[in-house]
Amino acid sequence: MSSGKLPQEKTTLHPRNVNRVPYDLSALIAAVPQLSQYIKPNKFGQDSVDFSNPVAVKLLNKALLHHYYGIHSWDFPDENLCPPIPGRADYIHYMADLLMQSNFGRLPSGNKITCLDIGTGASCIYPILGVAAYGWNFIASDIEEKSLASAQNIISANDSLKDKIQLRLQSNPKFIFTGIITPQDKIDITLCNPPFHASAEDAAKGTQRKVKNLSGKKTAAPVLNFAGVSNELIYEGGELAFILTMVKESRLFAKNCFWFTTLVSKQSNLKGIYKALERVNAKQVKTMEMGTGNKSARVVAWTFLSDDEQKQWRFSRK
Repeated sequence: MSSGKLPQEKTTLHPRNVNRVPYDLSALIAAVPQLSQYIKPNKFGQDSVDFSNPVAVKLLNKALLHHYYGIHSWDFPDENLCPPIPGRADYIHYMADLLMQSNFGRLPSGNKITCLDIGTGASCIYPILGVAAYGWNFIASDIEEKSLASAQNIISANDSLKDKIQLRLQSNPKFIFTGIITPQDKIDITLCNPPFHASAEDAAKGTQRKVKNLSGKKTAAPVLNFAGVSNELIYEGGELAFILTMVKESRLFAKNCFWFTTLVSKQSNLKGIYKALERVNAKQVKTMEMGTGNKSARVVAWTFLSDDEQKQWRFSRK
């Protein structure tokens, strides 16, 4: 047993993230009693969740949503991606900071803000967190009807989400914004967690690395602890190809959105993304570094609005 001490605060998380401090396991178990079956000592000898077990991870995230965000019903098929709540919440908080810069220095909240979540998935996690933390309205798109059906079940089961999230099916997987954004839409910010892997083989290798890091064990056919069906994890060409498609297509909706944003997991992809943004003549590009535990990522944001158009947008949202 190690005598090392756990940090009292996860300082890599956003300052407004409620999970900066270590989990209150007793409160989380009270929220979801089944979680108690998956608590075991970690390398510090302290009680912790078994993060190498996908059932434990899902129960933990259910408990976090219940205890911290007031979401009492959150379920979806086990085959779908189970998002880690603290990291997903960080994206929302950084986007609130971005919107604050164009909101006279005030944190934007309530119905005046409309967000678009690209690839919302069966868990509908970004809209849930955006509604819970800031009261924003969301359009949430996906290419899978089953995922949208699951998301609708979650919305219907939680009164706080009703009338706040509108689901839209992307019927053509070649497109990202086309067929989702209408000419009438005015969207303050778009969010996206792109598919990370270029192939099923890449996804399998990534899973093996993750399980080995979490459990210290090597396995030929590991179960992904955050699950995920193919469309959530795999896109031909991987993350960079997806984001380049997004950048190119965003130009078509330059006046419908203030900020387009995406997570970028691989820092090596930034150079290609910046070149693509130059080609489409983005007026402004921002990159925000994020760190969640031992993993780093960043958000790239861009807008096509001129300074005058940004001012007009601000006043229309005031």
